[in-house]
Amino acid sequence: MGSGATSVILASVDAADRLLTAEEPFAGFHRRCGGELPGPIVTPALLELVRKARQYGLKLARAIRAQDEHEAVTMWVEVEPLRDGAEGPDGGGCAIVISSWRSEPVHDERADAASERRLALARHQAGLSARLGPQQELLAVFGETEELGPLAAEMRAGIGRAWTEFVTLAGEAGRQSQPQAMHWRLLDGARVRLAGSARGWSAGLFPIGRGEGGQGESGFELHLLPDTALPEAAPSPPTSAAARGSGSGIGLEIAPVLRQPVARIIANAETIRTQLAGPLAEGYSTYAADIAAAGEHLLALIDDLTTLEMVDAAGFAPAPDRIDLGDLARRAAGILGMRARERGIVIEAPAPDTATPAIGEFRRVLQILLNLVENALRYSPRGAQVWIRCESRDGWARVIVADEGEGLDAREQARAFEKFERLGRSDEGGSGLGLYISRRLAHAMGGTLTVDSSKGLGARFTLTLPADDELAGEGRGDR
Repeated sequence: MGSGATSVILASVDAADRLLTAEEPFAGFHRRCGGELPGPIVTPALLELVRKARQYGLKLARAIRAQDEHEAVTMWVEVEPLRDGAEGPDGGGCAIVISSWRSEPVHDERADAASERRLALARHQAGLSARLGPQQELLAVFGETEELGPLAAEMRAGIGRAWTEFVTLAGEAGRQSQPQAMHWRLLDGARVRLAGSARGWSAGLFPIGRGEGGQGESGFELHLLPDTALPEAAPSPPTSAAARGSGSGIGLEIAPVLRQPVARIIANAETIRTQLAGPLAEGYSTYAADIAAAGEHLLALIDDLTTLEMVDAAGFAPAPDRIDLGDLARRAAGILGMRARERGIVIEAPAPDTATPAIGEFRRVLQILLNLVENALRYSPRGAQVWIRCESRDGWARVIVADEGEGLDAREQARAFEKFERLGRSDEGGSGLGLYISRRLAHAMGGTLTVDSSKGLGARFTLTLPADDELAGEGRGDR
């Protein structure tokens, strides 16, 4: 629900189109868009109105809509040219009166859900994690594996320095003279070499909050992610196409090369969208936002194709462990909870005391559940409900994700797990690989992924894994 202001907001500009004074909340919005006080007008529609009022020598008024990264505002703006000398020594200034100010939060549901899912998986896959400040300086280092223990100790001794000083950046990022000054999006996904490790690694950077005045990020989470599994005797990844099996071929060699230019496109588009490089004609901010959204979708597709090659490789094997399907179901519901609330959908997760012990790889099972719940939200109507149930029976543990969507007929159910199958969707979200990858992961962990549905009655996807008999025998299953 939007917020409104009943009183007027006053501002003034000089003959050089510099905003001299401004009252809140317009002043704060101006700063979040990259402007300063005093400084150039950075809202394109307002700049155009001011110039026309001065050109015609008339008082002009119109409704203006603008937005920054987190807020869209509408306002009624009246601009009146002042007599020469009435606004500073240069004259030619204008008085601005803003009324009917309304603001609405801006949410990109797809980007939010994809980012939340990627962060959750990165936290469980990372060989080392760190908390960074707004300038990407190290604040804390935690969660390292034994392999990266020496690196973690070195980073802790260098708290306050840029994290890029402790790794060797590969590719384009490594050729920069001051990589710590690069936009964080250009370092997110960058290939890195770590002292004491023969593995390949990549960096995952996740912004935390907003800085003072709503500008920039207040900090970051850094996760160093391995190309190969972390258990002690992980085999070297195959290098030939034959050894990779039926993979897509994009994988570890090509994906990092693609991520860098795509990240640069997104970073530049966001610079244009937020007008940090200066004012631009009305409408171009929207175009830039579309470019950034398309870039995010392309990055997600690159990640999906990389995972596809991994699960299709002949030697792929997850790292099984004792897990709790109830806990993982609650985590998936929590990660996607905001997206569900924005669509008015209720996710009913297992109760906090529900435990369903199973054998599987933690992050792979979470990846499957996130995909199933995200699909349920995507295909369910506004105001619907999504259920997640867990059960254990006859040596098998199951988690069921059910929705109130339009459901699938027999033909659609047979196609649901095929590569690039999007079940008739025409929107730009999703690659059509999620269910295929999820089923491959389930089979690799000794389980199954099935669907039961009827047209008009929603769909039920069931992930079945071997039960953890030892814990189940203690009475923690069958909830």
